[in-house]
Amino acid sequence: MEYAADESGRDRPLALITGAGRGLGAAIARELAADHGLLLGARTAAGLESILAELPGATSWPVELTDYPAVAEAVRPIDRLDVLVHNAGIADLGTIAESSVRQWRETLEGNLIAVVELTRLLLPALRATNGHVVLINSGAGLRANAGWASYAASKFGLRAFGDALRLEEPSIRVTSIHPGRIDTDMQRDIVAGEGRPYDSAQFLRPETVARAVRTAIDTPRDGHPTEIVLRPR
Repeated sequence: MEYAADESGRDRPLALITGAGRGLGAAIARELAADHGLLLGARTAAGLESILAELPGATSWPVELTDYPAVAEAVRPIDRLDVLVHNAGIADLGTIAESSVRQWRETLEGNLIAVVELTRLLLPALRATNGHVVLINSGAGLRANAGWASYAASKFGLRAFGDALRLEEPSIRVTSIHPGRIDTDMQRDIVAGEGRPYDSAQFLRPETVARAVRTAIDTPRDGHPTEIVLRPR
């Protein structure tokens, strides 16, 4: 796969964003679109139609991230990658007493194991550019609350993965971003499950978190932004 070119014919860096069809992923895509070639990931091509109509220069990259043979095939053409943003994830909440083995497995699979495998497969492409891995983590990756055990475990694991990757791959920058709760459709579902009215003013805007991704990526190469923590005001 080749870099995307801008109007002057110069190559632009290439970024792959998972979970890019809506919410925070779409906001990150908008933030990077001006100066990056974009591969936008989602489970299905249909899930990317809206953001691709908005960003016609982007490329659809539909794949189910827990279908590992399909992921291996999807990454095969990518020989150089500057930025990998792991944004896709799930939030299936409940107390430990209520949680099933299935819930734990699916949460760890979606939020951690799929991230590890996609990163592993793309390491040669990231090494080729001294690239940057951005892990969209959570406040739950720093502190576990009641009712969030499986989700927090997946995010604590994601933080550990990022820390180990940073040490094992010194040519690649790795940034863990820990935002508080974000105004997205997923957040609306969570609040509904909590039985509370939804007030978007209580949460971070997706554009604010996307700007933190931009800040990490734009940090000069002599600096390594290892962790960014954001909370709603």
